[in-house]
This record gives sequence, structure tokens and C-alpha cells, in this order.
Amino acid sequence: MIHRLNQPDYDRWAGQIRRTGGCRQPIHLRGKVEHYDQATGHLLHRYSTSTEPNGVLRVACKTRRASRCPACAEVYRADTYQLVRAGLVGGKGVPETVSAHPCLFVTLTAPSFGAVHVRREKNGKVLPCHARRDAETCPHGQVMSCTDRHSPDDPRLGEPLCPDCYDYDGSVLFNAISPELWRRFTLALRRRFARLNGLTVKASREHVSIAFAKVAEYQRRGVVHFHAVIRLDGPDGPDSPPPPRATADALAEAVQHAAAVVTAEIKPLSRTFRWGTQLDVRPITMDGDLTEQAVAAYIAKYATKAAECVGTLDRRIQPLDDLAALPVREHARRLIAACMRLGGNPGLADLRLTHWAHMLGFRGHFSTKSRCYSTTLGALRAAREEHMRAEQIITGRLPLFDEDTVLVVAHWQYAGQGLSAGDQLLAAAITGTPLADPLRSEATHE
Repeated sequence: MIHRLNQPDYDRWAGQIRRTGGCRQPIHLRGKVEHYDQATGHLLHRYSTSTEPNGVLRVACKTRRASRCPACAEVYRADTYQLVRAGLVGGKGVPETVSAHPCLFVTLTAPSFGAVHVRREKNGKVLPCHARRDAETCPHGQVMSCTDRHSPDDPRLGEPLCPDCYDYDGSVLFNAISPELWRRFTLALRRRFARLNGLTVKASREHVSIAFAKVAEYQRRGVVHFHAVIRLDGPDGPDSPPPPRATADALAEAVQHAAAVVTAEIKPLSRTFRWGTQLDVRPITMDGDLTEQAVAAYIAKYATKAAECVGTLDRRIQPLDDLAALPVREHARRLIAACMRLGGNPGLADLRLTHWAHMLGFRGHFSTKSRCYSTTLGALRAAREEHMRAEQIITGRLPLFDEDTVLVVAHWQYAGQGLSAGDQLLAAAITGTPLADPLRSEATHE
């Protein structure tokens, strides 16, 4: 740290750190960018990392995972918030009239794979976990009852009352098949909504369209459930209103039917999965408890999370890793072991359970949306990049020229990632961000 402070290019290094926004694991790039006049071939501007500290340019890692880089995950969360909210009230290229379209907030849960420790409240009072007067004793000698009133940070939350009775195989297989289950749910939803209006799916598209944005969330027991915003539009998407008969009540009925009937089968094991019985369907209002801001914030929050709440690892697990030595909860260890064991079945190769063992079998996208729901993350990022470029032109960092007449030649090479322990201390002081784990974030170079 003292060595970095005494370097003559410290100010330039500190400027790079500020521009990464406090990224814990910035990417190191080595190379140059040259701008040429297409008509004359004259060099207009050149940037090279040879004059930068250590000869590299440090840029943000842009990960969505808060467990890896809170600063970059916060940018992703904010972008997701704007994307979801634009589909509810307009903005970012979406007309404000979309706020009058019927819209629901839907939660699809996973089925039960065995009794687990839970925390329940009623009227502000914490209830016993699993109080049973005539509780049965499982074949492994465990009484299937728990009278404890668990605290929010109780490490037993989400863990089975009897691990030997818990269906670990079913849990990881549900995670693996849940993206397909969601796809079939959206298809069944459109079919049911069309039938409620006495139309075929093709004919229904000429009058109404259904848009959605959803996010996957891990429960403490290690299975995912989905939160989704589902909106009714006219045939032209958010630019056109839905017909009068396309109401929120009709959409809710179609959601309930689709969630109850769709199934997905894993044929090699002859196992069929469906959504859990707990289904939450609520209308989104502009002035009630479930406002557009609350929904957008809730979905954006879980877009930056993974399976860390279950106690698993935030990295891929290799087949040669010693599972007994991994720093994970015992419940997560058993889920990982189930992924590894089932991943060896040739009939389940398409599920890639071994590759996604650290995610407990789930290999889908955490946040997705239909094409016509609202703007895109790419559009939001492009607007931010254009704003930063305009700022650099104003401050003289870049020359002002017509992009249509300029040829840009760039050459970049990956030179490493992360910060040394001393640089981490300085970066935390410069940006006001928490310190990273030195064992996980120390710089690596090629």
C-alpha cells in the first residue's frame, strides 16, 4: 500500500479506481485504440495503455452477483429496476399509457420435497416451527416435529427435519427442469387466456398480447421459485391498449389454471414435476401496497443474488473437489452431492447437473423478459456509454469528430483481474466500499 502511494502515477491509478465505481475485481486490459480519418487516412487520436499505471487499463468486471462485486451488482440492480418499472409506468421508450394496462405480480413456488425448519408469523407473533401433538417418527428414528420459534438468523432455517428422508434428488431435478416448466407455463397461459375469450391462440394475438418480466429466487431449502410481472397489451405491444374484455380478473384466472396444469417430465427417471400448491397472484396498483416501485425494487433485488442464502459456493465445483472439505452447510453439501451423483447418469447429460452443482442444479437465467415488455439492458448500457463519451469530449479526453467519417482500430489483450491486498485497502478508502475477501479477490495475471 505504501509502495502504491509513493508511485508518481498514483493519481492516475486512483482515477482508474474511481471510474470502476469501486469494483472489487476489475479487469486488466493492455492495448490501444486509434481513430483514423477514412478519407485521408490521417491519425486523429490514439490511446495506449503504455502510459497507464502498470501499463494496463482497469475496467469494471460488470458482474451481476452481489456476492462477488457489490459495486457492479448495484449497477445491474439499478438497470433492472429501471427496466421493470418502465414496463409498469412507462419511460425509457415505453409510453406512459402502459400504466393503465392490467398487470399482475405472480409468484410460482416449488413443491415440497420434505419437511424443513421454517419461521412463521401471525399477527406479529412468531409461531412454532412444526408443532405436532401426534408427530410421526420417520424410518430413521427422527420425530417429525419442531416446537422452536426460530429467529430470522437461525442457521437451521431451510434444513430438513430429517435429512435422510428429504428428497435431495427431486430438489435438484426441479431446479434443473424449472426453466422448461416456466416456458410451458407461458404457453399454457396464452392458450387459456385465448380460450376464456372464445378464441384460438392465433386469433387472440390479433387482439391482445401478454408480456412478462420474471426473476428466480432461491429459498433457504435450496429450490428456486419465480416472481413475475405479467401484463396485458394490445396487439402492438405496450403502444396499444388491450380490448375491454382483457381484464386483470381474466388474466388471474388464466394464471391459476396454467400454474395448476403444466408439468415437465424427466423421462430417464420417469419423474414428473409441477409447480407447488402455493400460488400468489396480486394486481399491481399505482397507489396500493403493491406499487410499481415496490415490485420493481423486489425483482431487481433478486436479480443480483444466487444460491448464497442456501450456504453453497459462489464458484463452479470440479468433479475432483473433495465435497467433505468444502466450506458449505451440510444441507447444501447434500444437494451438491446429489447433483454430482445424478450428473453421472448419461440420460441426464442435457441437464448438466455436474456443471451447475454450485447452483444446486439450476442453470437458467435469473432474470428474463418478453421482447415487448419494455426497454433492454443493452439499451440502458448504450445510453450510459454515450453519456460518458459525451462527458469525455467536453472535458477534452476525447476529440470531437463525426463518427461516420472515422475508422476505429482497437487491439486489446487480457492482462489479469483483481487487486492486490494493498490496492484493496486503498480502493476501499477511495470509493468508500467494503473490503473484499483477500483470499478470493487477490489479483491474478497471465
